[in-house]
Amino acid sequence: MTDAAELRRLTKELLAAHPPATTDRLDFLKARFDAGLAWVHYPVGLGGLDAPRSLQVVVDAELEGAGAPDNDPRRIGIGLGMAAPTILRYGTDEQKQRFLRPLWVGEEVWCQLFSEPGAGSDLAALGTRAVREGDHWVVNGQKVWTSSAHLARWAILIARTDPDVPKHAGITYFLCDMTDPGVEVRPLRQITGEAEFNEVFLTDVRIPDSRRLGEVGDGWRVAQTTLNNERVAIGGMRLPREGGMIGPISKTWRERPELRTPDLHQRLLKLWVEAEVTRLTGERLRQQLVAGQPGPEGAGMKLAFARLNQEISGLEVELRGEEGLLYDDWTMRRPELVDFTGRDAGYRYLRSKGNSIEGGTSEVLLNIVAERVLGLPSEPRTDKDVAWKDLAR
Repeated sequence: MTDAAELRRLTKELLAAHPPATTDRLDFLKARFDAGLAWVHYPVGLGGLDAPRSLQVVVDAELEGAGAPDNDPRRIGIGLGMAAPTILRYGTDEQKQRFLRPLWVGEEVWCQLFSEPGAGSDLAALGTRAVREGDHWVVNGQKVWTSSAHLARWAILIARTDPDVPKHAGITYFLCDMTDPGVEVRPLRQITGEAEFNEVFLTDVRIPDSRRLGEVGDGWRVAQTTLNNERVAIGGMRLPREGGMIGPISKTWRERPELRTPDLHQRLLKLWVEAEVTRLTGERLRQQLVAGQPGPEGAGMKLAFARLNQEISGLEVELRGEEGLLYDDWTMRRPELVDFTGRDAGYRYLRSKGNSIEGGTSEVLLNIVAERVLGLPSEPRTDKDVAWKDLAR
C-alpha cells in the first residue's frame, strides 16, 4: 500500500530527475504521468499507483511548493472530469492506454456530444443515429450546447443504435474524433456576446467499432458515469473561503461603503453564509468520493451552485446601481475558458443564467434528488416501455 511518505519520496525523485525550472512543461507533465503521480488512485501504468484518492493532496502540495507546472485543469476540464473516469470504468485496455495520457497532460482537449435540440432535459430521447456498417458506425445528427467543441480533438458521444426499443435501451456510447470528415462545428453566440458553446453537425461520420465505449445498447448506463462526474465537477469544485461568485461582491461591499444599505446588508449576509455552507458541503462530498464513484448527491451540489450564482450575481448588479448596468465588452469571440471573476458584474449576471441549464437543468436535478437521494416515489412515465420510434416528437 502506497502511503504519504512513499508518495513524497516519489515526488522528490520526479522533481530531481525533471527540475521544473529547466524542464519543458509538457515533458514534465508526461514524466509525472508516467511516475503514477497524475491521479494517484488510478491504476499503475495509467497515471496512478492504486493509492488512496485522499493522498493526491500530498503530491499536489509537494509539486506546488516546488513551482512545478500543472496541466491547466480548467482548459481540459471536460476530459479530466467526465471523459477520463468514464474511459477508466468502461474502456478497453487499448482505449485506456491510447487516451488517458494525452488527455491528462493536455495534448488533446475533449468535448461532450450529448444534448440535442430536441433532447436536452430529456436526454434519453436523443435522435442522433449510429448505424453499423461492418467494423464502423455511420453517425448522423446534431448536437448542441457543446463547450470547447471548437478546441477539441475528441468527443464523448451518445447516439441511438436501436430505435425499436425503449429510449433508454437503444443508446450506445462512442469516442468521436472531431477531425473526422463530416464533423462540422458552428459557434453559438450567447447572451454574453461570446460563443463559448457550439452546435455540432454530424454527417455520415464513420466511427470505428474499436472506439465504442461499453456494450452496444448500454450507452445510457455508461453515460450515467459521465453525468454524475460532470455534476460533481461543476458543483463540487474546490474553492477557498469567498471563492467563486461571492468573492467579487464581498470585495465591492468592503471597498464601497457608499453603496451599502441595511436591506442589501441582510441579503448579502444570507448569501455569504449559504455560499460558505455550500463550499463546506462540497468539501464533504469530495471526501465521500474517496470511497468510490460519485453518486446522485452531486446533483444537489449542482443545484446549489446554480441558484447561488444567479442570486449573488443579481444582488451584485443591484448593489452597484447604475454601474451594474454597464457591460465591459460585447465582442464576439470564442473563449477557451469561462471567467466568472475576471469580468465585470454584468457578465457574471448574464453568464450565470446558463448555470441552471448546463450540466443538467435544475428541474431534472430536482427529480434526481427527490427520487435517488430522498427516496420519494418516481413521477409517472408513460413512455418508459414504448419503443423510441413510436414516441411523439
